[in-house]
Amino acid sequence: MTSAHDKTARSNPLRVLGLISLAHCLNDTTQSLVIALYPLFKDNFDLNFTEIGFLSFAYQMCASVLQPAIGFYTDKHPRPHLLPTGMTFTVVGLVCMAYAAGYVWLLAGSVLLGAGSAVFHPESSRVAYMAADGKFGRAQAIFQVGGNFGQAVGPLIAAAFVLGHGQKSLTLFACIPLACCLTLLFIARWVTRQNRSATRDKQTKKKAAPHPAWKRALAVLFVLMASKQIYTVSLANFLTFYLINRFDVSVETSQIYLFLFLGAIALGGYLGGPVGDRFGRKPVIWFSILGAAPFTLALPYMDLGGTAVLAALIGFVMASSFSAIVVFAQELTPGHVGAVAGLFFGLSFGLGGIGAALLGKLADLTSIDLVYSLCSFLPLMGLLTVFLPDQPRTEPGKA
Repeated sequence: MTSAHDKTARSNPLRVLGLISLAHCLNDTTQSLVIALYPLFKDNFDLNFTEIGFLSFAYQMCASVLQPAIGFYTDKHPRPHLLPTGMTFTVVGLVCMAYAAGYVWLLAGSVLLGAGSAVFHPESSRVAYMAADGKFGRAQAIFQVGGNFGQAVGPLIAAAFVLGHGQKSLTLFACIPLACCLTLLFIARWVTRQNRSATRDKQTKKKAAPHPAWKRALAVLFVLMASKQIYTVSLANFLTFYLINRFDVSVETSQIYLFLFLGAIALGGYLGGPVGDRFGRKPVIWFSILGAAPFTLALPYMDLGGTAVLAALIGFVMASSFSAIVVFAQELTPGHVGAVAGLFFGLSFGLGGIGAALLGKLADLTSIDLVYSLCSFLPLMGLLTVFLPDQPRTEPGKA
């Protein structure tokens, strides 16, 4: 069975993209399932918004610090079997949170989940790049849409099952990262073969030079990622509380609205990749970040229906930039696929963690409504896209 699967994967890289996207979906389903249970943890342990924010901070900062280091190391010393190994951290973290007797155990579980993501993302993004067949934006988008879909499914699982059966029912969902481990075992075999082939061809290929303006461009991309990620975190982490406090909806209903927002992110995350391959990364970044500003500025003044519609539009528009930003950075610095992926995934996690902690503290001191009003100006940072160089599109045959 394994050999037949490997043969299929070898002959069709698109199958490999599908498998790594599925693994990303299973990984991020686990992560978003835990985030969707923040209202449950808040009631069970009498937490305030600052403590809720620090749960995200612990998870995302762990992932942020480790991911660039892992990506840099695996660029020089590929370790494809880190993919299934990293999922064990996720399994242990999930069980730890299921049986947490206090806030410290919730923090410990968050750190373990962050470690699992830190191991997974750089190496899996490299797999997507290896299987791109020259269409790097499409490949990154296929990989990313799996994670975005998993993030959208998590709240539905929380609303349909965990909220009604209690915190310990999280243990049952350890099967999700375990299934991810099995998928990643197949992928690790394919990557091992590709690495051997690349080693044989290494002496015949000349390493491409980085773009002359790569330092300035990366700095701009970091700022753009920051504006996008902090705003997205303000919606994803606090949308349920915002809807409950402002419109008096139930917890279960708020999870449905969170699913709509995260589902829109999944759709937008896919479309940004192929469009970037066709028209260039820079136009996608312009549209994705600055184009969301009218919607974010209007959101704090809408009723429940308008809030749902605008949240979905914001998620769709802003998500389209992620694959464009990552591939743009990889094209600026050839030969550093894992390091760049780890850096930007780590940056997104780190900024998300810092943003969650600071926004949680601000919400405690003022109100969630004020947090959303202030964050609505962040997409205006998209104006900095003007300082990005015009990156030429790479033809598939010359990748």
